[in-house]
Amino acid sequence: MYQILQSILSDQKGGAIFSCFGPWHFLYMALIFGAIVLSVHLLKDRSRAAKEKAIYISLRVAFGLYILDFFLMPFAYGAIDLEKLPFHMCTAMCVLCFISRNHPFLGKFKTSFAILGLVSNLIYVVYPAGVGWHQIHPLSYRTIQTLLFHGTMTAYGVFVLAFGQAPLRFKDCWKELPIILGMTLWALLGNTLYNGQVGEYDHFFNWFFVVRDPFYLLPPEIAPYIMPFVMIIVIFAADVLVYAGYHVFKKFNIQH
Repeated sequence: MYQILQSILSDQKGGAIFSCFGPWHFLYMALIFGAIVLSVHLLKDRSRAAKEKAIYISLRVAFGLYILDFFLMPFAYGAIDLEKLPFHMCTAMCVLCFISRNHPFLGKFKTSFAILGLVSNLIYVVYPAGVGWHQIHPLSYRTIQTLLFHGTMTAYGVFVLAFGQAPLRFKDCWKELPIILGMTLWALLGNTLYNGQVGEYDHFFNWFFVVRDPFYLLPPEIAPYIMPFVMIIVIFAADVLVYAGYHVFKKFNIQH
């Protein structure tokens, strides 16, 4: 059974290769964004219960994909990939979004978690470098699972905003900033704990890109001192753009 699952789930080499902004990437984006737009269109005139069901289903599917991946990784990659621990914003927000739906205190921040989940997962769908690095077939488990997870989390964020559960006020955009700061500290903790040499293996992670510039523009010796501030600024700027886009969209809908 192990060999069968491994042959199905392991990275497939040869033939077509998934690459960022290649034809397969554009196809995946078209399917993801098309499904989201179609879902919003079909549900916009449905009952509130139907809209809430779509929100809950999208989040549960995303969380289920995330948890299931830990059980399938030994077949797909030969071991559990520590990179998938929730120290990136996209995975951390998935966990927090799920918990906030069932926890009274964290429930106060569920809108902020959804917005930051939308921002981080949308960025990955548009630029899935983590998949492209592996030079694998576009229909490999790694490719499908990764893009499906990030696409579903993107859908969850869009549904939360589109279906009126989270009317945004531009003056409240600062509320995500403490969460971004907390995420930065959380990622720094993860990188500090897990990076280093263990026996023959040298582990190096760059969760939330706070210890190394992913584009290699900054020298590696100074990147750890600059990247935390860069990420805070970049994610908060993206957060502000979500608020701006939300209000432009609402104004357009009202006028038309």
